[in-house]
Amino acid sequence: MTSGALSRRFAGRGGIGLTADVWGEASSPPLLLLHGGGQTRHAWDRTGPHLAALGWQVIAPDLRGHGTSEWSADGDYDLDLFADDVRALVAALGGRPVIVGASLGGLSALLAAGEPPRAAVRALVLVDVAHRPDGRGVRRIVEFMRGRPDGFASVGEAAAAVSAYLPHRPPPDDPETLRKNLRRHGDRWVWHWDPRILDCFEGRMDPPGRAERVLAAARRAAVPLLLVRGGISDVVREDVAEEFCSEVPLARRVDVAGAGHMVAGDRNDHFRDAIVPFLEGARYGTPG
Repeated sequence: MTSGALSRRFAGRGGIGLTADVWGEASSPPLLLLHGGGQTRHAWDRTGPHLAALGWQVIAPDLRGHGTSEWSADGDYDLDLFADDVRALVAALGGRPVIVGASLGGLSALLAAGEPPRAAVRALVLVDVAHRPDGRGVRRIVEFMRGRPDGFASVGEAAAAVSAYLPHRPPPDDPETLRKNLRRHGDRWVWHWDPRILDCFEGRMDPPGRAERVLAAARRAAVPLLLVRGGISDVVREDVAEEFCSEVPLARRVDVAGAGHMVAGDRNDHFRDAIVPFLEGARYGTPG
């Protein structure tokens, strides 16, 4: 559990257990933070407390197969399962939460809000995810996730691998902070997600019809939507972000300069500055 957060357990589709960190007062409007594939709820460790201090109850779960949430018993990680988990989370929270979803979390939230049975949400923030990913960026992600299948000898070695993968991001002051994204496997450290996830993800990153499905869901969701693109993202091209916003009437976009695909991790202060005006507008019914 992150310092200052409470731990809460939710049930996703089929009763699968989802672990979440919660900041803020139960009486505050709910704000659901959904991480990307291959991450954990700790992707929001700097964002959650800040947003709670602005008057939100912030809930950051580990998606199924990630962190300390349960793994799919049959190894199935189809996108529809994640979307159903989001529906279950929204129903448990009530109060029409705002959802901020990065990559996989954003796609899951969009389908949950825009396809039946539609989850009752107030607004959506999509973090570096749109209807059509750039294949080059996707391949780079998969290559990194598939790399080092035997894990690492130390947390520091894992931190060095991350720094090599993200050369635009300053290395952490304390590599040990990465420990929360790792688990012990024998005498090695491995990433804290079910390795079978990649078997499901590969080949399904941009299947035929996905782009049209995502755009249709975004339109049917009929809620204010903010697309936050990393300014140097290799996953969401600028022209694709423009096309998404032109096709979705309630969507607008902001770029975070100097950030790649993992926007909140790359430039957290700038990311928060980009979303807070939108969140405040969503709270009071006038998203800016």
